[in-house]
Amino acid sequence: MRIAIASDHAGFDQKTQLVPFLQGLGHEVVDMGPETGERVDYPDYAEKVARAVAAGEADRGVLICGTGIGMCIAANKMKGIRAALCGDTFSAHFTRAHNDANVITMGARVIGPGLAEFILDEFLKTPFEGGRHARRIGKIAKIEEDESHV
Repeated sequence: MRIAIASDHAGFDQKTQLVPFLQGLGHEVVDMGPETGERVDYPDYAEKVARAVAAGEADRGVLICGTGIGMCIAANKMKGIRAALCGDTFSAHFTRAHNDANVITMGARVIGPGLAEFILDEFLKTPFEGGRHARRIGKIAKIEEDESHV
């Protein structure tokens, strides 16, 4: 799988630790920044990963900031992105199985590096179940297309 990953300054160390972990699982990893732990604005990096996933340049996206919340909000502004904030393996499993999430966000100040690896592994190995869940994802896509709500 081709994985796009990015962080802000708060998530930089965890991102740096997760890149070789993902490569060790056999994934191709595209690190979309930042290159240092200097202060940056999370929406810039959420947008890079979300655009790559939405365009089909990456199969999944991983975003890490202090809490994971800002990255999740920003990524979900992109059409076709279903980003989910996960702090446990149960949520990571079901956001893939039921919501077909294509981007995961995590908070480096909330979860440690070991747990982040377990969560990410669960997210990446869990397939979408389809069925009744596909109908619901279709309804989400319809909401996304409806411009009358703006």
